[in-house]
Amino acid sequence: MERAFQSQKQRKEESTLSITVVGASGDLAKKKIFPALFALFYEDWLPQNFTVFGYARTKLNDEELRNMISGTLTCRVNQRENCEDKMDQFLKRCFYHAGQYDSEGDFSELDSKLKEKEAGKVSNRLFYLSIPPNIFVDVVRSVGLRASSLNGWTRVIVEKPFGRDSESSGELTRCLKQYLTEDQIFRIDHYLGKELVENLSVLRFSNLVFEPLWSRDYIRNVQLIFSEDFGTEGRGGYFDNYGIIRDIMQNHLLQILALFAMETPVSLDAEDVRNEKVKVLRSMKPLKLGDVIIGQYKGHSKSGRSHPAYTDDPTVPKGSLTPTFAAAALFINNARWDGVPFLMKAGKALHTRRAEVRVQFRHVPGNLYKRNFGTDLDMATNELVLRVQPDEAIYLRINNKGSWSWNEIRSQYPREIPDAYERLLLDAIAGERRLFIRSDELDAAWALFTPMLKELEEKKIVPELYPHGSRGPVGAHYLAAKYNVRWGDLGGDDS
Repeated sequence: MERAFQSQKQRKEESTLSITVVGASGDLAKKKIFPALFALFYEDWLPQNFTVFGYARTKLNDEELRNMISGTLTCRVNQRENCEDKMDQFLKRCFYHAGQYDSEGDFSELDSKLKEKEAGKVSNRLFYLSIPPNIFVDVVRSVGLRASSLNGWTRVIVEKPFGRDSESSGELTRCLKQYLTEDQIFRIDHYLGKELVENLSVLRFSNLVFEPLWSRDYIRNVQLIFSEDFGTEGRGGYFDNYGIIRDIMQNHLLQILALFAMETPVSLDAEDVRNEKVKVLRSMKPLKLGDVIIGQYKGHSKSGRSHPAYTDDPTVPKGSLTPTFAAAALFINNARWDGVPFLMKAGKALHTRRAEVRVQFRHVPGNLYKRNFGTDLDMATNELVLRVQPDEAIYLRINNKGSWSWNEIRSQYPREIPDAYERLLLDAIAGERRLFIRSDELDAAWALFTPMLKELEEKKIVPELYPHGSRGPVGAHYLAAKYNVRWGDLGGDDS
């Protein structure tokens, strides 16, 4: 056994990890990916032999790349004395290669530089595509043909959006698979790397107090809420091509829903977990236009400050009908969830920033204390809140004598929660696919939204306007009331 351990250790020392950030000069790379890689290095999670390459069209040299990213690197809150030393060590392992995204020749040159750093060792290569989706295939073709490892593994992380509908998503998958296998493609949804989302399965499957309640017998409705307190702020050109439904609901919120509602997987193996998520998605009814409300924020003045409308953004086409807010009611056709409304709500330029899951339980039959609540039965509702951001926490609302109260199940998470990108990058390096999206999962997700999205666009449905900084369009309240639900985040008493 000791001999086998030594052999494994030797193989690790003889292998190298090369991480190439394609689109290295972009905001995502500078603000998220390079800082996440440094955090992993700072905590000694990266292998001994690793290098980081930036690749983009911008003409830079190694030192200019290091200067560009050094301002975004931070150590943990509990800064250690060697923080500056660690930064210097990390930056010395960062290099740059300028090239075109559709040039196999430029990727051949990158391959030569990677081989030089790998120095004949077994080479494992990870490519992070921090680029617009219209050039995914060009880059993957060049990586697959010119820059893949010949004696180790090659993996490619792809950022959303994965198409605009079922057809474009399917075409993207087919093109990617011309040059990569499914096991090499890591479709990232950074929300799946958030601590609270990770903890959702633990909360449910490891606590006897919750597992028996997780069904239509005890749960009245489930609400998945995402709100931002700012608008597009100059990024409207990108956003206008997708809108809030494609940007947030079809991926982030739907992924959380699938994790919430899935049956107990055979194991925590990636394929077992993803199989259960796919079953949930395939059990759902495609969204109908009557179960969707869309909105768009308009200009508003408050406290002497003027907030522009969505269409005031110079990068947004005049007269755009792209929704910046949407609410939807979804249903799962299986024995566990039959008849339970899953309400989604997502919007920009709202009154607060939050992302949470709210579980409202059924009323107590024959409640002896119902007269204490008058006609407002919602006041008597037990409610579980899983707050994803900001300030991750889990709350349970229970009834006490004379009133109800919020009880924090777990004290708020420690200040130093690993960033979602750190966890997902580490998983990709380790080949752990549980938090990445499989192609059939993606197909099932788009099948739910594509018919409704096409109808919205073909009929040119005009979104309901709502003031910048408000709680969103009134139509969202009518949609919830249609299913005898009140949004849990509207009262001043919410957590």
